Amino acid sequence: MSILAALLPAVPALGWAVHARWLHSRLTTARRDPLTGLWTRDAFTRRARRLLRDPRAVVVLADVDHFKQINDRFGHAAGDALLATIADRLAHGATPRGVVGRLGGDEFAAVVIDRDGTMPDRLHTLARVLARPVDTAPEVHTTVSLGWVRAADHPGEDLSALLHRADEAMYAAKRSGRSGPRRARLGRLLGSVAGRRPGRRGAA
Repeated sequence: MSILAALLPAVPALGWAVHARWLHSRLTTARRDPLTGLWTRDAFTRRARRLLRDPRAVVVLADVDHFKQINDRFGHAAGDALLATIADRLAHGATPRGVVGRLGGDEFAAVVIDRDGTMPDRLHTLARVLARPVDTAPEVHTTVSLGWVRAADHPGEDLSALLHRADEAMYAAKRSGRSGPRRARLGRLLGSVAGRRPGRRGAA
């Protein structure tokens, strides 16, 4: 039997293997936000729900303050650069074993595992990092508000409910206005809060 004849039966299988790899690559790309490279809302939700099985999980919500003013003053390209920079810093801050997604616009979410109980210190450090100007455009900067909640403080609540709580903490941080210029606002929600910001949708 010639070598060609021996290889012919394997050609369809090889073709399917190549097609499967191509399809997997396309699907992965579709689940990534094209601007920031973070997971899209649906892809983030699937991965975040798996992480919430760990009792040490912490849910974080981040929102860029005055983002419209950045676009109006410096242009949309500068706004995009700011979002991409914040996304990169969030992804770095969520490692290891964390997941970060762009929920839409200038809003991001993360689920991270607090292995050693240092999450408050880690988030304060992250808050300062997020408030730094864009490396390639020092004039582009703004505050970033963070809200976070430990899943263990609210047993039985799903990702959507925990995001609502993190949203309340973040909005409280925005209202507090205690931080000075170029400092991120950080809030933690420990107990139940009645109501939530109008128009907020969870990642159910």
